[in-house]
Amino acid sequence: MIITIDVPLGGGRSYPVLVGAEAVAGLAAILPKSAKRVAVVTQASIPIDPSTWALGREARTFHIGEGEPHKTLSTIETLCSAWSRWGMSRNDVVVAVGGGLVTDVGGFAAACYHRGIAVIHVPTTLLGMIDAAIGGKTAVNLPEGKNLVGAYWQPTGVVCDTTFLTTLPAAELRSGWGELVKYHFLEPTVQALAGHLLPVDGPAVAPLDDAQPEDVQIARCVALKAAVVAADERESGLRACLNYGHTLAHALEIATGFELRHGEAVAIGLIYAAELGFETGRISAERVAEHRDILGARDLPMRPPPGLDRSELITLMGRDKKALDGITFVLDGPHGIETVTGVAGLAMEAALSRM
Repeated sequence: MIITIDVPLGGGRSYPVLVGAEAVAGLAAILPKSAKRVAVVTQASIPIDPSTWALGREARTFHIGEGEPHKTLSTIETLCSAWSRWGMSRNDVVVAVGGGLVTDVGGFAAACYHRGIAVIHVPTTLLGMIDAAIGGKTAVNLPEGKNLVGAYWQPTGVVCDTTFLTTLPAAELRSGWGELVKYHFLEPTVQALAGHLLPVDGPAVAPLDDAQPEDVQIARCVALKAAVVAADERESGLRACLNYGHTLAHALEIATGFELRHGEAVAIGLIYAAELGFETGRISAERVAEHRDILGARDLPMRPPPGLDRSELITLMGRDKKALDGITFVLDGPHGIETVTGVAGLAMEAALSRM
C-alpha cells in the first residue's frame, strides 16, 4: 500500500509525498511534463540506474561527495556549471536521490539554477524521509556553522520508497530514530496549533506506535511536518518547533567535525533541551525522565562525546540559524514546544553539567 500525503501551501500550491514499499513507481506521475532532461543528483555509494528515473527522457547522473565536508557552496557551483554545460533549461528537473545531505544540496542547487527549476526528492534514509526531504528547506554549511546559506524551495513531489531502508546500516537507521522521537514530543503542539491542517485521510497513529508498520509511522511524521509547513512555510513562527533538540545538535556536529550522525546529535540535543527546560522552570523532572526513557529504549546517545569544550559549544549555539535575540532555543513547556530567547548563561551551563 502506498500512502499519499498532501503538503498544502499558500496560493493553492501543494505537492504529494508518497510513502511505502516500491513507492518509486509513482515518480512518473510527478515528473513535470515539460522536462526533457533529468539531472539525477546522488552519491557514488547509492547504486541507481538513471534510466529508472528518466522514464524516457534524457538523463545524467551527477555525483556529489560523501559527508558534510561536501555540503558547501563549492558543490553547488560545480553542479550548476555541469548543468549549464549539458544545456539544462528552466523547464528541466532535478531528482535528488539520497540522504538529507543529497536532498539539501540537490534542492539548493535547483533553487539557484536559472533562479529555480523543479526538484523531486527521493530520500533513501529514514532521516531523509521523515524530515530533510519534506518542507522545502535547503541549505549548505559554512565553516562558521551548519545550514547557514540556503533557500526555501518546495519540491514538485517527494517519494519515500521504504525498500531503501532494508539496505541501511543499523547505525544509520538509529540516526533516523533520533528525528522520529522528536515528533513524539512535537505531536501535541502540532495538534493544538495546526491540527486542522493534518490530512484527514492520513494515518491517525502516534509517531512512536510500534504496533504499526514502519511505513505508517513514517507517514505520520510526514503528516505532522506537512501540517507545520502548511501553517508556516518560511519559519516565521510555528515551524521553528521542528528544531526541537537542534540548537545543541548543530553545535555538536560542528564541534566533532561531523563525526556524530545528525540523528544522534539530535537525540543528545533533545536531552539538553529537556534539561534546559527543567533549569528554566518550564518542565518537571518527570518530563525530563520521559525524554531519557524514550531515547534510552531506542539505544540513542544522551550525552555529548567526552572532551568537548563547553564554552565552544555555547559559542556555536549562538551562531545557530535560529538565533534572533542572543541564543534562541526551542524548549518544551506548559504551552508545548516553542521558541525561547533570553536564556541565562548560568542555565545553559547548568543544563550541560546535568548531562
